[in-house]
Amino acid sequence: MPKIAAFPKAFMRALVKEGSMTLAQWVELAAPLGLDGLEYYSGFSELQNPANWASARKTVEAAGMVIPMLCCSPDFSQPDPVLRKQEVEKEKTWIRMSAALSARYCRVLSGQRRPELTTEQGLKIVVENIEACLPEAEACGVTLILENHYKDDFWAYPEFAQKMDVFCALVLCVKHPYFGVNYDPSNAFLAGDDPLELLRRVKHRVVTMHASDRYLIEGTLEDLRRDETGAEGYAKRLRHGVIGKGLNDYDTIFRELRSVGFDSWISIEDGVDGMAQLEESTQFLKKKIAQHWPQ
Repeated sequence: MPKIAAFPKAFMRALVKEGSMTLAQWVELAAPLGLDGLEYYSGFSELQNPANWASARKTVEAAGMVIPMLCCSPDFSQPDPVLRKQEVEKEKTWIRMSAALSARYCRVLSGQRRPELTTEQGLKIVVENIEACLPEAEACGVTLILENHYKDDFWAYPEFAQKMDVFCALVLCVKHPYFGVNYDPSNAFLAGDDPLELLRRVKHRVVTMHASDRYLIEGTLEDLRRDETGAEGYAKRLRHGVIGKGLNDYDTIFRELRSVGFDSWISIEDGVDGMAQLEESTQFLKKKIAQHWPQ
């Protein structure tokens, strides 16, 4: 049966930039939700000192949870080989951070979709960078998870492999037991793609999932497909919402995942409006998991 984690979407600025919230305070807030784990982010201010990694893990474990996943954003499409090497070294550090936190999964990304990069060139250098990290991942017992991602907050351009065809081509290029897919159905909408079609194409490689939901504040899905901001920026027609109340068809998603024996981690990446929203999303997922993975 899949296990549920949560990501502190509503508190990222406080945990990363402002330092106005501690990781212990986030754990205390999340503990009453009855989660199995908490997804952490490599940019948390407290994690910048490796001396804090062990205590961060122990704080979560003391609350009856684990840290299953580490969210990272390497920019592997850098045109400068020196900068690409720096990104690889950063990812290797995050892999070691994952292991110290007891996280079995560490996110990788393709990098930015820079206008000077052709698809062929981008695939070549991104594959080389991911493969350069895999020996470290295997040595640490950490699986690298490639997400169908939109865009890091600090990037000038969207994800190189944002679109489904490029993402699937990249997944096919990397064949390694310590590499898999982190599936995010909501990000497919931002790319103008069908999240169910994407899932059916990569479901045998999915090892973790991000659960979120979006809803349309105006227009239709066809309008969204024609809206250029669906690929080049956050779609103005879309808003975050409670999981189960948006565009994603979780019954079909879970049936597809169950059909390939998925029993790993589902991490909630919503709750941007606070803990009440996160609680409602948690309860929805618990109900759906019990329905689709009956004991």
